[in-house]
Amino acid sequence: MFPPQQIAINRLSNKQGIQVGKTDYKFPHKPNSPLNCSSMREAVVLVHGIWMNGIEFWRLRQKLTRAGYECHVFKYHVWGSSLAETAARLHEFSETIDAPVVHFVGHSLGGIVLMHLFDQFPFTKKGRIVLLASPVNGSAVAKRLNHTSFTRWALGQSIEQGLGGGVPEWRGWRDIGTISGSFPLGVGLFVGGLDLPHDGSVSVEETQLKGASDCVLMPVSHMGILFSAEVADQVIIFLRTGKFDEDTLTAIPDSSAA
Repeated sequence: MFPPQQIAINRLSNKQGIQVGKTDYKFPHKPNSPLNCSSMREAVVLVHGIWMNGIEFWRLRQKLTRAGYECHVFKYHVWGSSLAETAARLHEFSETIDAPVVHFVGHSLGGIVLMHLFDQFPFTKKGRIVLLASPVNGSAVAKRLNHTSFTRWALGQSIEQGLGGGVPEWRGWRDIGTISGSFPLGVGLFVGGLDLPHDGSVSVEETQLKGASDCVLMPVSHMGILFSAEVADQVIIFLRTGKFDEDTLTAIPDSSAA
């Protein structure tokens, strides 16, 4: 069970993408407690990052399942299909889920796939979205890797309207929150570095989404964000309330009216 201990996170300004202070708070509702049995079923679609296959979500899936969510992992690769085409497959995948509430959680490039998904397809089901270290403003590391033929091949079709910039704008279809990391350990250290704060692969500035409902900075690396119990708790809090620093539980809004 989640201990009612005090957790400290950095709050981020969504307007300017800068750190504006620290908020200490307590969770009034335990993230690990199951959803109300009388409530409708809720599913979470997990979308992994580049070169991953979804296995790395095991810790987060465990926490979400214990909290009462039905988890589905969408798998894809970056060779042969554009991010827009991948988003179309994700749409087909999500349409097979019969839960009345469908949330989405995307890690890194997976978050950009979600941006394409909502840019292309209207959703009538309720749900919220959390992006984990997703470079929605483009990735400096990916742009550097794109300069040589071998690493360019490894990036596949992730650059166009993705890691190279030009990601579809967010137009407020539903609640969306972003979690960024500040523990500087990752591939970015070996390809020229990044502006602080960063998670080793993506800078905080690259993750700041204009129009996000809420955003927080946590002391985790780009891959560590997937294995952090505190991050998992924040994901659950946001899916339940639409905010990372909840005071009371709120009803999930009708996303079709957004």
